[in-house]
Amino acid sequence: MLSLNLYAKKRGAELIKTKKDGIQFQGELITVKEHSLLLLSATDESIDISDIFSIKIVYKSKAGQGAAIGFLIPVSILASLIFATKEDVGWIPLLAILYGVPGALIGGIFGAIAGTDKTIQIEGMTDSEIQETLDYLRKKSRVRDYR
Repeated sequence: MLSLNLYAKKRGAELIKTKKDGIQFQGELITVKEHSLLLLSATDESIDISDIFSIKIVYKSKAGQGAAIGFLIPVSILASLIFATKEDVGWIPLLAILYGVPGALIGGIFGAIAGTDKTIQIEGMTDSEIQETLDYLRKKSRVRDYR
């Protein structure tokens, strides 16, 4: 049953799990079991939650996307001015560059912040906090309703 669900379109989050003995496992989160996590890497690893020190959720950077949006917003506003005025406005492309470049820088910074990795320290959590963390990770797994 589990192997059929591995071909789903949605991919699980990329995780780096650090065990209490310092060994790290990196891979895609396939599913969250009752007391363990199943990761797909070179070999499938099922690690009991009590053996995990911390979990890092690796996000893809959104700096490029933010920069593109930050550049296109002022440029599109200025382009609409060109079409609205219907006059000879040779200076508007210069304004597009002057406003587009800082917009791209600001958008890139916000995009990079949005793509920052998240680390969850399991060591020292109470049972209820661990259960909340497992529920959170379940939403990021490839197979959410594994029983």
